[in-house]
Amino acid sequence: MRTVDSLPHQVREDEYVRIPMSDGTRLAARIWRPVDSEQAPVPAILEFIPYRRRDLTAQRDSIHHPYMAGHGYVCARVDLRGTGDSEGVLEDEYLEQELSDAEDVLAWLADQPWCDGNTAMMGISWGGFNALQVAARRPRSLGAIVTASSTDDRYSDDVHYMGGCLLGDNLSWASTMFAYNSSPPDPELVGERWRQMWHERLEHSGLWLDTWLRHQRRDDFWKHGSVAEDLGAIDIPVMAVSGWADGYSNSVFRLMAGLDVPRLGLLGPWSHKYPHLGQPGPAIGFLQELVRWWDRWLKGIDNGIMDAPMLRAWMQDSVEPSTEYEERPGRWVGENTWPSPSVEPLVRSLEHGRILREGTEPDHERGPMTLSSPLSTGQYAGKWCSYNAPPDLPADQREEDGGSMVFDSGPLSERVEILGSPVVDLDLSVDRPDAMVAVRLSDVAPDGKATRVTYGLLNLTHSESDEFPQRLEPGRRYRVSVSLNGVAQAFPPGHRIRVAVSTSYWPLAWPSPEPVMLSVHPGEHTQVLLPVRSNGQASGPEPEPFQEPEGTAPLRTEPVTPGEQRWDISHDLVNYRSSLNVVKDLGTVLFDNIDLQVTRRAVEDYSWIGNRYDTVRGETVWTMGFERGPWSVRTITRTVLTSTATHFHLHATLDAYEGDERVASKIYSSEIPRDHV
Repeated sequence: MRTVDSLPHQVREDEYVRIPMSDGTRLAARIWRPVDSEQAPVPAILEFIPYRRRDLTAQRDSIHHPYMAGHGYVCARVDLRGTGDSEGVLEDEYLEQELSDAEDVLAWLADQPWCDGNTAMMGISWGGFNALQVAARRPRSLGAIVTASSTDDRYSDDVHYMGGCLLGDNLSWASTMFAYNSSPPDPELVGERWRQMWHERLEHSGLWLDTWLRHQRRDDFWKHGSVAEDLGAIDIPVMAVSGWADGYSNSVFRLMAGLDVPRLGLLGPWSHKYPHLGQPGPAIGFLQELVRWWDRWLKGIDNGIMDAPMLRAWMQDSVEPSTEYEERPGRWVGENTWPSPSVEPLVRSLEHGRILREGTEPDHERGPMTLSSPLSTGQYAGKWCSYNAPPDLPADQREEDGGSMVFDSGPLSERVEILGSPVVDLDLSVDRPDAMVAVRLSDVAPDGKATRVTYGLLNLTHSESDEFPQRLEPGRRYRVSVSLNGVAQAFPPGHRIRVAVSTSYWPLAWPSPEPVMLSVHPGEHTQVLLPVRSNGQASGPEPEPFQEPEGTAPLRTEPVTPGEQRWDISHDLVNYRSSLNVVKDLGTVLFDNIDLQVTRRAVEDYSWIGNRYDTVRGETVWTMGFERGPWSVRTITRTVLTSTATHFHLHATLDAYEGDERVASKIYSSEIPRDHV
């Protein structure tokens, strides 16, 4: 990324501004604005997230907020209620209190002498979610949003559940917020109140995983904050952004198809990062795009940004399988509308190891194909949402294919490009009332190496409805459709396309209550539908290339102790215990500007014994530490999730320390019935 030293406007930074809410609670903000903004007011842009603006996101914030401020905007990075240096307690994601607070913040910003009354929201992940949700509430001053790595549907396409299956990242993410919510405010800013504020958080923030596990179907809990319930409520321009290695690519397609406002979609090769910091690369000049977007919709400057295709996507070229990539080769393609007339389904039947050629009829006399996957199928799946914390991408799929039902095409005679969501239809039966299927689409090279392109999950009890699941009748035949995550991928000549189906995908998804025998019946209802893009029929010209990434100089930090990133897979052939152990250790970092040392370390362990479904276990341990001179605070959180055929069992502990003295300790324990999961 190129560091920009000279900007159109000189920027003033106010590190600690306290914004009053309607109930008197004050939220902590860092605000950047042009020095002459009181004489020449400008629009304000809000990023509203819980990740501690003074330390944990300070370096990232320092790259893009001063940059936009230097182009004529007020930028406010505000800690949610109960996080960072803000007062109060945060009790869950996207509650009514959070969205009401956002409206209060926007009203406050619009009323300041340095703001011209126009506001916007932007954010990645949490901030992308609440930007969409607040837009649907139509606050008076809000004129446009940018939502990155987010979703319009909190149940079917978020970190908690996918296709009605419980995701392993539900445990991982809940544990992350369990640790973050245990962190104190900074006494250098809030003074002697810090201890009282901290203990309020320790006592009342709660164990969110318990709440999320009590909502295993699409109910009102998940409908709240899901703008898919009424996309028409959004009446301002929307830019939606994500990446193929992210967990949130699908919502960009849905927003482009479902919104009726000026909108742009952008999908690159990236993991869960802003595109100007995009990994895998290539990163792009995203901040230049943001400035053009804000100029158009907040200042009314007709700069041609809407002349770009509605959807711009990175068409990925074929690569060897790897758990990390520095860059993904490919090119930008564009579509002026979505759905696009240049994308048509290529339908091929699946039968006994083959994706049949066009015009070939399935052999109905060969009977069904059967499979019961070992629990280890899924060990090489990587993360549901890659954070580019290597190695968190899927490994060579040959490691998984042995436990799967595999269908291969013949070697391709010409290049095939897909753009959108592949669908696999299955005519199937199972021998248990609760079952799931995982479906993977892979690119198989001539030497046999298999790179996963995309995948999808389906809890078969949810095949008709996520809101009203129904147990299966063993032996009965069902016709189901499994939608795979949207992607843009090219398959070169000589390669094969592979569809793989398994009955387990642990630990990416929590297994079914019991082992399942799956039977798939060949015929017209067992097929793959590929969204093939034809260059000759593209709905618009290919997009102009993006500029190189740039931003303001990142905040300076110094490593104090080194971090560690590790993924270990083990199989004990004596007692048959298997595990995936993940270490995400960011070490200890010194923030020079505030003389603060911050420590973050997470260890996740997912284990099981043989093919015993009652031994599946997920455990996470987080350590968070903050230290300045004699002030030293540390928290250790531990969460363990196990299950039987009928219940989830949850146990968690929280210990908080000042120096070496433990000053708070909490134990959580619950038993939660399984509800068709």
